[in-house]
Amino acid sequence: MSNASPTSASDAAAASDALALIAEGRCGDPFAVLGAHPLAQGWALRAFLPGAEAAELVDPQGEVLAEAADLGRGLFEARLPARPDAWQWRARRGEDVWQEDDPYRFGPLLGDLDEHLISEGSHGELWRVLGAHPRRHDGAEGVHFAVWAPGAARVSVVGPFNGWDGRRHPMRARGASGVWEIFLPGLAEGIDYKYEILGQDGALQPPKADPVGFAAALRPDNVSRVARLDGHDWQDADWLAERAARNRVDAPISIYEAHLPSWLRMDGWRWPDWDELAQTLVPYVADMGFTHIEALPVSEHPLDASWGYQPVGLYAPTSRHGDLAGFRRFVEACHAARLGLILDWVPAHFPTDPHGLAQFDGSHLYEHADPRQGFHPDWNTAIYNYGRNEVANYLIANARYWVREHHVDGLRVDAVASMLYLDYSRKDGEWAPNRFGGRENLEAIEFLRRMNREVYGDDPSVMTIAEESTAWPGVSRPAHDGGLGFGFKWNMGWMHDSLQYMAREPVHRRWHHGEMSFGLHYAFSENFVLPLSHDEVVHGKGSILGRMPGERWDAFADLRAYYAFMWAHPGKKLLFMGQEFGQQAEWNHEAELDWSALSDPLHKGVQDLVRRLNRLYRDAPALHRLDAEEDGFRWIDGGAEDASVYAWIRRSPGEAPVVALFNFSGALQSGWRFGVPGGEAPWRVEIDTDAAALGGAGRGPVGPLASTAEPSHGFDRSLTLDLPPRSAVILRQERV
Repeated sequence: MSNASPTSASDAAAASDALALIAEGRCGDPFAVLGAHPLAQGWALRAFLPGAEAAELVDPQGEVLAEAADLGRGLFEARLPARPDAWQWRARRGEDVWQEDDPYRFGPLLGDLDEHLISEGSHGELWRVLGAHPRRHDGAEGVHFAVWAPGAARVSVVGPFNGWDGRRHPMRARGASGVWEIFLPGLAEGIDYKYEILGQDGALQPPKADPVGFAAALRPDNVSRVARLDGHDWQDADWLAERAARNRVDAPISIYEAHLPSWLRMDGWRWPDWDELAQTLVPYVADMGFTHIEALPVSEHPLDASWGYQPVGLYAPTSRHGDLAGFRRFVEACHAARLGLILDWVPAHFPTDPHGLAQFDGSHLYEHADPRQGFHPDWNTAIYNYGRNEVANYLIANARYWVREHHVDGLRVDAVASMLYLDYSRKDGEWAPNRFGGRENLEAIEFLRRMNREVYGDDPSVMTIAEESTAWPGVSRPAHDGGLGFGFKWNMGWMHDSLQYMAREPVHRRWHHGEMSFGLHYAFSENFVLPLSHDEVVHGKGSILGRMPGERWDAFADLRAYYAFMWAHPGKKLLFMGQEFGQQAEWNHEAELDWSALSDPLHKGVQDLVRRLNRLYRDAPALHRLDAEEDGFRWIDGGAEDASVYAWIRRSPGEAPVVALFNFSGALQSGWRFGVPGGEAPWRVEIDTDAAALGGAGRGPVGPLASTAEPSHGFDRSLTLDLPPRSAVILRQERV
């Protein structure tokens, strides 16, 4: 229906039909009927006021402008000789009287350029035009709502302000862009809302949360909540100025991965809020010497047991810990403690909960219609249609949103392998090849490259990290050079091989020596992060400590040696919470960590070791500066398989070299000679995992150690020392 007003009998009949559609909740063009419309003489002002028995038109001061005629079924019309600048409706039912502004008197807010950029999938600030934004418009305070739903016949905003009645506030369609918008005066921050959508087939969809909602109510309500993005007085300028140096590939990056609801329970049972996390988690991680916190998905999600990996509200920090303002204070607390904050980000799949993105407007809008590409068999979830411009824009804008609006320092992208391969977890006949007949998901590849280009283009000081479990080449190579463009990649091969080795009894390790050394054949092919993540302590795998064989004391000795191996190995570090003190039990997302374990000296010893390892890693440039370059590493002895001994050097030009020695056998290796670089300067024992203070037996070397002019392993000088069983020693040469 056009915006022209009825001036003939046929037009009047059409208007009457449209009014009937309003009352039935089937009108897709409410602005053509409601609000003010010129007549042959004067103006007709119409409103839908269900439940009202009478109504009158008033000015903003409450003066009556005209009595309204009751058109039936909750529709009212008042006539005036001229269109007023502003008006409200005063309605009555018995003794009840209420007054409301008319949302259909306001013009559109989205511009033509916004529509164009949304349509072509290139709106760099999508969150600024879609979603719910408190603002002032034509002299009134209210909230502007906008949502993309091109397959809808009608979209309405519903909430407590209209009794969740989708007939009350149908939105304006913005043409070919598929966007619907409306400004609702009188609403403000904190109000709950959803979208009610009528599909083209006439079927009413379940009420939908806002795909670009900035806040949400806790499940099971699953409603969006109006929140302001503006007005926060950020206090982290100093951190942002130094962030680039802290996120570089030559920086010491040691990440503490935390599932926030189960790190600590307040009062013994409830989740901590953002401010409580700022007061507890942040100082703890800083004291432990980590450089970054990686938070399991912060985006809103309906199922606790998914740990956040089935998000519905990609733009909303989860309400489990409070509101958006609280999340920003948490970010600032991280930065004040000189900690970067990395978010787990999930563009690989999304759940099919009725209030979410699946079948959003009655069509396959965000997901592929073909289940061979649109359904994930591993998680029973939907898969985004990366080849649709608007969907790719939605996801990429979300990545940029977290960096720009909330100052997060990095995104760890979940399940990248599942995105790259069309046949991932699928049998023959369950997947469709690409246009070249291959198994690569070309649309997902381009999406990931574009995401990295745009995120780093916005702010090169941040980082993106891929959880990619295959040998896909160039994950951390720049996109313009044919890579995927990530800053870093999780080294899943190192994790798998090293844990497999450590689970073996020491007597058997000699036959599997390569499981610990093989990773060094490809350690410099990517910018790697060595991950001991949450995935390694769930689903019956037990804890990292629980993988270590032997009696309890032996298991702790192995764990300490293994952590020293990890920190001395090329690559950035990631440790899931609880493993820094050797939690015995498998992680339980429904309970806090076993903090009582720290009363045991063995657990306390592991915690102290991790703290020392982090300090050494940060303070010794040889351990981090050339993490991704072959020149930063040299074997001393990688072939002592009969003794299960490994020895290597970490180095950086102009810096003191570091020597790492490991004995993973169950026997003392006495009088072992190692070649060492450098001159006569003594070597300081930085880490001895057998030290009594860490829970060991105190059989390790005591420094400083003097090398002798006896050649060994291709070096002019060497050291001779005893290596206790299941232990590691890390030495750094002193500068003289």
